[in-house]
Amino acid sequence: MALLDGKIIVVTGAKGNLGATMITTALDEGATVIGIDYAQIDFEAKNFEGFSGIDLTDVDASTTVFTKIAEKYGAIHGLANIAGGFCWETLADGETSSWDKMFRINVLTASNACRAALPSLTKSAGRIVNIGAAGASKAGAGFGPYAASKAGVAKLTESLAEEGKADNVCVNAVLPSVIDTPINRRDMPDADFSSWVTPKQLSDVLCFLLSTKAEAITGALIPVTGRV
Repeated sequence: MALLDGKIIVVTGAKGNLGATMITTALDEGATVIGIDYAQIDFEAKNFEGFSGIDLTDVDASTTVFTKIAEKYGAIHGLANIAGGFCWETLADGETSSWDKMFRINVLTASNACRAALPSLTKSAGRIVNIGAAGASKAGAGFGPYAASKAGVAKLTESLAEEGKADNVCVNAVLPSVIDTPINRRDMPDADFSSWVTPKQLSDVLCFLLSTKAEAITGALIPVTGRV
């Protein structure tokens, strides 16, 4: 039996490289997948539905879309919070607005999606997996706004895991290093791409954590770093 047979899984950041790979992987594992993104989702497949133009930094928009999904599909069993973004800039030369921007697209999108999904996840003893970052534990130069926001995702994960224990809602986060995407290859052309974690490898871990096989794991911050 596939890991996610019969499960309703919501994937935020569905338009991106990791989001699209996660959708394909979850479908292959037997799930019905609902994708959410602010951008236009052009992914089409059996047992998939996309919701485009959704601003997950907005509480009302987040609540509305998750309510619609729960009503249409009858349940939500898992949430993969992939929506987010990255910036590199030093404190001296960077924009002060970047700190707010990183908080909004990394922490606020995750917290709003979690809050909106919780009523359904509580009923289904569901699973949440957030995308943190290995660099949040030891930030390099220029990683301040991004690493700080991803540290916020880690603490959101730990706190929500404690809140969800009574209802058997498991909440975990994966901490990738550099993900092997076309954008990262373009930005770091001299790097050893073979050492990076691939979107498929990361998606496999996400699917495991969303499955009943991982029901004993909650509050974990799991490095998925390839060979970096």
